Amino acid sequence: MARFRGSIVKQSRNEGTYLGGEPKKAFLKRPYGSGQHGQARKKLSEYAIQLREKQKIKRSYGLLEKPFRRNYEIAVAKKGVTGTVMLQRLESRLDNVVFRSGLAATRRQARQLVAHGHFLVDGGKVDVASYLLKPGQIITVRERSKQLLKNLQEGRSPIVPEWIATDFDALQVQVKAKPEREEIDQTFNEQLVIEFYSR
Repeated sequence: MARFRGSIVKQSRNEGTYLGGEPKKAFLKRPYGSGQHGQARKKLSEYAIQLREKQKIKRSYGLLEKPFRRNYEIAVAKKGVTGTVMLQRLESRLDNVVFRSGLAATRRQARQLVAHGHFLVDGGKVDVASYLLKPGQIITVRERSKQLLKNLQEGRSPIVPEWIATDFDALQVQVKAKPEREEIDQTFNEQLVIEFYSR
């Protein structure tokens, strides 16, 4: 399973938005691009603006280029607004739902928990982070993993979106519906991604 193993803070600085993972104060301390020329004032071309937006969305969900592009191509083939369908598919990934449900502090942590087989979907073990969940499906925690997940909840009070129902006592999550565009990160401009890939 390929994944990015570098610094999330550097990525956050380059995209101009906090992508999670490492302490936020490291990003806030230097909220400009990383590297020697990070503070240089640059006039971005139209292509550069589209590229930066694609990178921001891709990195927010922790994807590499190939699966992200594949997700876009599937969204183009489906009915509906391409940008919204693309974001709905990204939000419906198992690792993202575990993160959004509040059972994991970051998407990176959620992905690791999924990969290590701590979750069951409708009673069956699923350890594929990209598994797409449908409305009505239920995620539970394996019996022997419950103490680990309870330890991860200590001292946290996550905000769970409306399209997910989380029972923190039973460590159970239900996907109630597909997320509406208003419930997905409003800083994303998916139209720029569509323009980037449509060149």
